[in-house]
Amino acid sequence: MTYEVRHLAPGDVGLFRALLDLFGEVFAEPDTYSAAQPSDAYIRELLGGGPFVALAAVKNGTVIGGLAAYELRKFERERSEVYIYDLAVDERYRRRGVATALIGHLKGIAAARGAHVVFVQADPGDDAAIALYSKLGAREDVLHFDIAVD
Repeated sequence: MTYEVRHLAPGDVGLFRALLDLFGEVFAEPDTYSAAQPSDAYIRELLGGGPFVALAAVKNGTVIGGLAAYELRKFERERSEVYIYDLAVDERYRRRGVATALIGHLKGIAAARGAHVVFVQADPGDDAAIALYSKLGAREDVLHFDIAVD
């Protein structure tokens, strides 16, 4: 299967919107990802550098997978960590190395930025994600807490 992994830049607003739609479809949350998408100006700024990274796997002009990540600069040392916030692959293209290719591409970006690790969370019961991430890295069991900002 032939596809290209692209690091999205400010001129890729259309691909970014397609990535948002894919996230909504894969996560069964279309309202979250597609109902109130940001303006083109906001997307261009988001994709213009800084801590946000968006990657899209594109086959024949169609986004078949992608990830959104954030670089977190550390305070105790001159280095950073990269957190994979969302990763999704269209159901028709799963188990073909797309997610692994996306993470591999992100690892290159992280290394170029001086990051020392890429990390990701997986929900209990998401066996496919847990298997993928276990293949690529060391598992840490942690608790996650959402704190409302009122």
